[in-house]
Amino acid sequence: MPQPAELEQPIGQSGEGARGAEGGQPRTIAAGEFKAKCLRLMDEVAETREAIVITKFGKPVAKLVPMKRGNVDIIGAMRGTVLWEGDILSPIDVEWDAMQ
Repeated sequence: MPQPAELEQPIGQSGEGARGAEGGQPRTIAAGEFKAKCLRLMDEVAETREAIVITKFGKPVAKLVPMKRGNVDIIGAMRGTVLWEGDILSPIDVEWDAMQ
């Protein structure tokens, strides 16, 4: 009978095409390896937005998926995005054709 480590697919053997980039299967990782690299994998999932399936004895038991991005607080959300062009309220010296 094969050992559990032989059944599980480590990170390095999953291949780039199997990561969901082309609509394929999500990447899989053994539970023991996930335990050792948990924090790094959570950062990676948050950055790449790609799920990771965690397996025990070759069978999927959990899935690490990125959180949906929540609602952005609208107060202050546009801070730093406005371009200041000077005073736009004071009258100008040039008369427009529409003003006649």
